[in-house]
Amino acid sequence: MPVVPMSPTRQRLPEWFKRSLPAGAESARTNETVRKHGLVTVCEEATCPNRQECWSKRAATFMLMGDHCTRTCTFCDVKWAKAPAALDASEPMRLAAAIAELGLRFAVITSVNRDDLVDGGAGHFAAAIAAVRAACPTTLIEVLTPDFQGRPDAIATVAAARPDVYNHNLETVARLYPTVRPQARFRRSLDLLQQVKRADRRIWTKSGIMVGLGETDDEVRWLMDDLRAAEVDIMTIGQYLRPSLEHHDIIRFVDPAQFVRYEEWGKQAGFAYVAAGPYVRSSYFAEQVLEGAVDLGGRHS
Repeated sequence: MPVVPMSPTRQRLPEWFKRSLPAGAESARTNETVRKHGLVTVCEEATCPNRQECWSKRAATFMLMGDHCTRTCTFCDVKWAKAPAALDASEPMRLAAAIAELGLRFAVITSVNRDDLVDGGAGHFAAAIAAVRAACPTTLIEVLTPDFQGRPDAIATVAAARPDVYNHNLETVARLYPTVRPQARFRRSLDLLQQVKRADRRIWTKSGIMVGLGETDDEVRWLMDDLRAAEVDIMTIGQYLRPSLEHHDIIRFVDPAQFVRYEEWGKQAGFAYVAAGPYVRSSYFAEQVLEGAVDLGGRHS
């Protein structure tokens, strides 16, 4: 069994990493709407460092299928359960109502892993997309899905619902999967992204990784090549931050200048858009990332 790097002390953030966070009425309104409709957000469950900033701009990443995950990724703060609660059939409609109330032009929908379900929750994703389309026909939709254990029928179900962007995160380089994503497979995730593109070339495909988990910069560059070989359009790269002492260590803090180089490498690799920076997360300013891809790339792979 691979040993997960886990020190008993919390690492200090570099001075350049610290920032002030906005607050105000819009953040409170987003919070109130999420609570009113009984929804879960990955912003809260995964302890995202950008929550306050995004919520102040009325942006949130909604998390379907409960707040317990069937996997134990060592970077993630979402709670684990072998058998989470049954799906709530009203959730897609509640999600659509919240998005309509917030007046979102761009909605990001993700989920926990639900390996206990026959289709991994793919049908629930499709129902959520359909509900949002019906309530908010002009809202662009990005989904961030689990790997559905590589089931082609599950992947096809979500792709057939026609999200504007299909995101599935590799999270880290292949070498680190045994300690970072023990129940996932690097090649399986790549295959999912390629299957989506083959199913419908009109869908923008996207993937993200964290750096600071022990990868090398050469491995990041090789991963970019793997994503482009799978015809992925958009990539995000951000600094890993340890949620607690029970999680994987931060092996390094990547210098801001290196994030600029990552963006340059991504352009050279042929991505329509690469967003890289210490606080970048796969859903961070997702609308602006897509706009950048359209403006700069103007095309899909």
